[in-house]
Amino acid sequence: MAQYKTILFATDFSEGAEKAVAHARTLAKLTGAKLHLFHVITELSDKRRKRVPADVIDTFIREVTRQANEDMESFCQLHFSGESAEGIELSHSIDVGSGYTAILDEAKRINADMIVMGTHGRSGIEKVLVGSTAERVVRNALIPVLTVRS
Repeated sequence: MAQYKTILFATDFSEGAEKAVAHARTLAKLTGAKLHLFHVITELSDKRRKRVPADVIDTFIREVTRQANEDMESFCQLHFSGESAEGIELSHSIDVGSGYTAILDEAKRINADMIVMGTHGRSGIEKVLVGSTAERVVRNALIPVLTVRS
């Protein structure tokens, strides 16, 4: 039987992530697993980065990281405080990187047994043009991934 000691909950603070909260919370409670929330600040592509002075990029990243930390604290307070999250060992982190690779790297770093994440439910041409972080995580993860459609 599978044992879950650590669950990675990847969040972008969207509606899709909010719909996945209950699943992550329930799984952590039922299995006694630690729950690690993770948010990725996606990097600018090299092509776009070359057009912007380095000091502007550094200032931008600092500000976006500060805001992401505030968003993470609010997200934790809203969804993982009080009775609904009682008994769950919770941690969180934020990183700057490429969406799906950063999620997979974090799962490896914390030795996660499962990844839980919401999806945006894109289809058709929008999915082709925008891509799907969740789909890439599912295709490349070596551990189970639970996706919850928004």
